[in-house]
Amino acid sequence: MPLSKLIAIVAGVGPGTGASVARKFSSHYPVVLLARKPENYEGLAKEINSAGGKAIGISTDVSSKDSLAKAVEGIKQEFGQDVAAAAAIFNASGPFMRKPFLEIPAETFSSSLDVSAMGGILFSQSFLPLLLKGVGSSEHPPSLIFTGATASVKSNAQMASFSTGKWALRALSQSLAREFGPQGVHVAHAIIDGVIDIPRTREWLKDMPAEAKLSADAVSILVSMGRKGERLIKCRLRMITGGCM
Repeated sequence: MPLSKLIAIVAGVGPGTGASVARKFSSHYPVVLLARKPENYEGLAKEINSAGGKAIGISTDVSSKDSLAKAVEGIKQEFGQDVAAAAAIFNASGPFMRKPFLEIPAETFSSSLDVSAMGGILFSQSFLPLLLKGVGSSEHPPSLIFTGATASVKSNAQMASFSTGKWALRALSQSLAREFGPQGVHVAHAIIDGVIDIPRTREWLKDMPAEAKLSADAVSILVSMGRKGERLIKCRLRMITGGCM
């Protein structure tokens, strides 16, 4: 199947959700992989290109306006000045500490908000113009997708440095949905209600039942389904609280 002329951009490419989402979109679109460190995208780009897709990686700090501007310029150099996007997925998340509130340095909150909140703002300002260009030429409405977490709607003890940024990202997504939906761009905030089963989290999950572990590949399918996937993710959250049948 020939690839679309539209592209998909994925920020926060790692061994879990970001990589799985990139693989999913690469079956239809050329994908741009954004991560701070080249080692986070080089292997994935090689994998996608070897499988017949098209992927490029760009070292990008989503908390930096200048870094994102360089990423946009790199994309235009690769795909042309009139490049348009079918999807832009923000999967980046800032550092956090799971510790009592009074033991968390202010710098930790600042670093987390720089990526999760300000990063989401700068990413959106950088790539919404490309999504708007895709309106009318995409099979589906161009989509700006943010991946959230349980902490986006429910903050637990010792999770303040994580949840504050996630709540901010959710607020941003709601505002952008109301502004850009009428312009033809779908904005979604996908709440991933659980811990993704990847090497970094296996120690956390070792004593938990199977249903507590989420597959990154399964999550990527829901994220790529747009509105329907968003509803299914939200339904899973309501099932946990007894509100979805």
